[in-house]
Amino acid sequence: MAFDPFTGVEVAAGSPADRPRAAVLGLEPPRYCAECGRRMVVQVVPDGWTARCSRHGQLESAAGP
Repeated sequence: MAFDPFTGVEVAAGSPADRPRAAVLGLEPPRYCAECGRRMVVQVVPDGWTARCSRHGQLESAAGP
């Protein structure tokens, strides 16, 4: 992972990311691609979310029970 998926900041070796509280608690979907740092198109639905990077494809949250 080269970029923080919640802030889009490049992750240096060993430096902690300053993530929003909701992201730390697992309440927020990733907004940036972890590979390239581009802003993703995110859609939140009642049972999860999808996030799409124009270069690296789509991520999905785990489906509910």
